[in-house]
Amino acid sequence: QVQLVESGGGSVQAGGSLRLSCAAFGYTFSSYCMAWFRQAPGKEREGVAVIDSDGRTRYADSVKGRFTISQVNPKNTQYLQMNSLKPEDTAMYYCAAKPVGYCYDPWTSKYNYWGQGTQVTVSS
Repeated sequence: QVQLVESGGGSVQAGGSLRLSCAAFGYTFSSYCMAWFRQAPGKEREGVAVIDSDGRTRYADSVKGRFTISQVNPKNTQYLQMNSLKPEDTAMYYCAAKPVGYCYDPWTSKYNYWGQGTQVTVSS
């Protein structure tokens, strides 16, 4: 059984930083696409960043230059380093995964596994 567990959320002032973690348990796929999504109250879920098993990354325009997605070996933990945070980054952040080696249509395609989410609150 695959389980994704996020951590690292919290409250921070604008301009600050947070690092989110996503630990994958029971995930033994050699090829995968891992993603971070977020959803603010009253808004649709949006993709933030993705990384595949070869380390290729993509970012939403709203976070380019501020957020960095990475992974460590063994590749069962992903991180989302968030710098220069803005109040509009406030949301519940979720990690997601699917067993394919390239993140096609990263923001709209189906992900097989989801974490429970971690809250990020940025105050002005």
